[in-house]
Amino acid sequence: MYNIQTLNKISAYGTDNFDRAKYNVADTAENPDAIMVRSAAMHDMEFGSNLLAIARAGAGVNNIPVDKCAEQGICVFNTPGANANAVKELVIAGLLISSRKIPEAMTWAQGLKGNGAEVGKMVEKGKSQFAGPEILGKTLGVIGLGAIGVLVANAAISLGMKVVGYDPFLSVKAALGLDPAVKAVSDIKELYAVSDYITIHVPYNADTKGTFNADSIALMKDGVRILNFARGELADNAAIIAALESGKVSAYVVDFPDDSILGVKNAIAIPHLGASTPESEDNCAMMAALELIDYIENGNIKNSVNYPDASLNASGTKVCVMHKNVPSVISVITTVLGDAGINIDNMINKSKKDYAYTIIDASGDVTDAVSAKLSADDNVIKVRVIK
Repeated sequence: MYNIQTLNKISAYGTDNFDRAKYNVADTAENPDAIMVRSAAMHDMEFGSNLLAIARAGAGVNNIPVDKCAEQGICVFNTPGANANAVKELVIAGLLISSRKIPEAMTWAQGLKGNGAEVGKMVEKGKSQFAGPEILGKTLGVIGLGAIGVLVANAAISLGMKVVGYDPFLSVKAALGLDPAVKAVSDIKELYAVSDYITIHVPYNADTKGTFNADSIALMKDGVRILNFARGELADNAAIIAALESGKVSAYVVDFPDDSILGVKNAIAIPHLGASTPESEDNCAMMAALELIDYIENGNIKNSVNYPDASLNASGTKVCVMHKNVPSVISVITTVLGDAGINIDNMINKSKKDYAYTIIDASGDVTDAVSAKLSADDNVIKVRVIK
């Protein structure tokens, strides 16, 4: 019986995929073999030696100590694309509310309560202060053409916008899904120079922190509108506030409110609603559950953020080895198995930065002693034998 601990409320659309004859799924599960999480902070948690994996029902993994998990042989999964449509729809809403001053107009209209028959006249007299441009024919710059960025770019084309995209790591899958009308550029400065609106859809890391800063904003068109539905830290809020005050930036829409940005004129703060749809929560939960099941039962990895994707169909026993990405480890593994009289029918080895994963389809009795001998190597992190 495997124990699956849920740190947040996880949709039954996902948890129902677990065979209850094999899995105990509960927020009270002790000594978990796997954890499902949404937004709960995990950086101060201690993990048991039996913990195999953590699945984040969502894309961002900032709440998970990913490096620590890699060191301990804990595979961390996320669910890229599962909430993409939900975020895309909110981005399109952000385009419209940034242009037409809809939030301010609605707040102003509510303030007319109590004026009786005069409300109609007051509306006609005061509405001009909320005039704003249409998005038709304007240029949208999309930074990051992953699952969400592609959907946003394609939707903007359908709405009659011109779209310029930038992604130095554009995948073949994303490129094939991109509307041919989207102009991809290799220099982000070119995107800054022509965009009336800019939206960002990249992971937050050391390289992307503060992508929107004083220097990059200076390269943008006067009056540009910036949308950030990816991560708050992708923008330098001090630079954003200064640009809003000067008029260089007409509006900043952010789905990650920060105390410094709240109450700033023309800063539109949304309370992290990007993936807050029942459909998105269901999709993320199901993907996370299926990732865990395939890993626990078959040793296959898909959508891990700290170990490489790797899968192997096996006819015999599977030997799954997490190890450091250094020379000679493969020879250690094959030597140990060979000395034990175990034949390797098939094998796959994949690496991701400092870590690697090897799956072997083995014929023979892979005993606990063999597993222990593999684990004894300094570069081997975790060994699993699946029969």
